Amino acid sequence: MTIESLDQLLSEGVSGRRVLVRADLNVPFVKGSDPAQIADDGRIRAVLPTIVALREAGAKVVVMSHLGRPKGAPDPVFTLQPVAERLGELLGSPVAFATDTVGESAQAAVAALADGQVALLENLRFNAGETSKDAAERGAFADQLAAFGDAYVDDAFGAVHRKHASVYDVPARLPHYAGGLVLREVEVLRTLTGDPARPYVVVLGGSKVSDKLAVIEALLPKVDRLLIGGGMCFTFLKAQGHEVGASLLQDEMVGTCRELLERADGKILLPSDVVVADKFAADAATRTVSATEIPAGWLGLDIGPASVAEFADALSGAKTVFWNGPMGVFELAPFAAGTRGVAEAITKVDGLTVVGGGDSAAAVRALGIDESGFGHISTGGGASLEFLEGKDLPGIEALEQ
Repeated sequence: MTIESLDQLLSEGVSGRRVLVRADLNVPFVKGSDPAQIADDGRIRAVLPTIVALREAGAKVVVMSHLGRPKGAPDPVFTLQPVAERLGELLGSPVAFATDTVGESAQAAVAALADGQVALLENLRFNAGETSKDAAERGAFADQLAAFGDAYVDDAFGAVHRKHASVYDVPARLPHYAGGLVLREVEVLRTLTGDPARPYVVVLGGSKVSDKLAVIEALLPKVDRLLIGGGMCFTFLKAQGHEVGASLLQDEMVGTCRELLERADGKILLPSDVVVADKFAADAATRTVSATEIPAGWLGLDIGPASVAEFADALSGAKTVFWNGPMGVFELAPFAAGTRGVAEAITKVDGLTVVGGGDSAAAVRALGIDESGFGHISTGGGASLEFLEGKDLPGIEALEQ
């Protein structure tokens, strides 16, 4: 089914109309910062084109988002106020901030909007109705949100895999459209799940095999090579019979990894060397060792230079690449080279390259790699993986109705 786009809404005219925009402003903050300091504003920047287009067309723009995982009640740790301030800076004009979701402050902020102005509601998850599994409770909250808009635009791909009020129930109550972020994500991911240009190489990292098991099983029959790094590689190495020292290990997944390696028929490429440390710290003693000779008591925190070269070689002739998950603990300088090396190799690929959101997208920005070197950087790690697993995404279903 087709999804109506933001361009269609704009062509219908939005001047003087209130447009509810579901954004994904779930940004990371610098740990321990007081006042709260945003560590990466990439998600705010990503939705700017939609907000700017609506504002310039004369809409009264009401933005809503979640932040973190508050438990259905206000929690100052998860307030969106710093996000409102940063959004205002990026837009070049103040953003009215409602200190509640649908209460007096929200009602006043929306009522006060003039054409071309923007308001941001407080964290949607401060209301239990947002994430409720009870359709009636969720629907009641959706009714209150929908009352703030004449039309609805979803540009929060990072949330479309959630059956939440603002994602699933509000679009059923208003004329609904997809923003550019969502449309681009769907287009790219449908390419990956359809008939991608070959060779098709997938790079997976991150800490746990269990988090990626479903996507590995879904992709394995479709890919030409599957490169595995990050903490999850140690469970695969253990499945091959190697000792992994004090490295991250999911014992309960060793048998599953052994079965995957057997089924893969040589498609899976594991690291040949790793950077190990005597402790999990930036000032740890480190050494590079064979992946089959990790010393007892040492833990692997990155793939080594030989592995980077082998992964780069496997990527060199690819026509389609999907990457999700860092190769090591890139946040600590001694263990960033693996992720940097693989990311740089992906930028040299002559074909469609997709960064699957989450930590991978954060690593690209944190390591200063030119984002234009990738064909597409997803704004939704979990949603991207669920799409590739073949799951139905509630937010996409809602837009197709």
